[in-house]
Amino acid sequence: MASGFSDEKNGAGKRPSSVHLNNPHLDSLKEDILYHFNLGTGSQDLPAMFGDVKFVCVGGSAWRMKAFIQYIAGELGLGDPKAEYPNICAGTDRYSMYKVGPVLSISHGMGIPSIAIMLHELIKLLYHANCTDVTILRIGTSGGIGLKPGTVVVTKQSMDACFQPKYEQVILGKTVVRSTDLDEGLAEELHQCGAEMDEFETVIGNTMCTLDFYEGQARLDGAFCSYTEEDKQNYLAEAYSAGVRNIEMESSVFAAMCKLSCLRAAVVCVTLLDRLKGDQLTSSHDVLNNFQQRPQILVGHFIKKQLKASQKSCDDFKIIAT
Repeated sequence: MASGFSDEKNGAGKRPSSVHLNNPHLDSLKEDILYHFNLGTGSQDLPAMFGDVKFVCVGGSAWRMKAFIQYIAGELGLGDPKAEYPNICAGTDRYSMYKVGPVLSISHGMGIPSIAIMLHELIKLLYHANCTDVTILRIGTSGGIGLKPGTVVVTKQSMDACFQPKYEQVILGKTVVRSTDLDEGLAEELHQCGAEMDEFETVIGNTMCTLDFYEGQARLDGAFCSYTEEDKQNYLAEAYSAGVRNIEMESSVFAAMCKLSCLRAAVVCVTLLDRLKGDQLTSSHDVLNNFQQRPQILVGHFIKKQLKASQKSCDDFKIIAT
């Protein structure tokens, strides 16, 4: 079941990178049911449905991922950005999934448990569909540290609440520690795309991933709080010194699972506020809506650039071959 690289070579002479699984128990299944997607290897032809996927974009809310597929359809000239695209996961209320051309857009809910469940089934879906050379990008919102609201952060490393680049999970009563390293080259490419567009500030920085929205992020506005404003400021200053530029709740498990699966991955989040200056959102709805579109715009630019380069490589190869 586990696979590293395919034997088939692509036009550039490199072996296409496959999705890696490491679970021998899957071989004994007559059908692998992806329950939360309402998909399965026995009930659908997954290679026919998803075999051409090269880019997977995931984000917290269903409406945002629907908006993204409409946006990218228009950007790539593959459909009407105002059209209604069908939810492939119709029949389940857990996640939403949309597809146009080589781009798959999926919601993952809020927090590590929700995105982890989605990623297990997504990784198996890509494997069963025989997808190769897949890039997966998480696009979302976050709280910034020392950054102007609206700044887009491309994650260098995901850190826990103690500023360590690791993801811990208890398996069979034992703590398993996994790396949260992300693809540095991909982060640089995305940062370069931001510089090329020059529409908003894009930075590379570490991202702190927490298990909670309130106390876990040193907020003062939750139902409970046992620390002072000074304690909060000292903690966030320590985070800033560790290279942390934003805070969210999914990046650690995302980075860990993508690395285990040999998937090229990145996290791209916009900051909605500077946590050093407050905990609650004060910007208008229109301003926040503009901010939330920025990761989509950056990733859309990246995908267009990648597809254009890929087409040029294929065309060059055909010329050489003839």
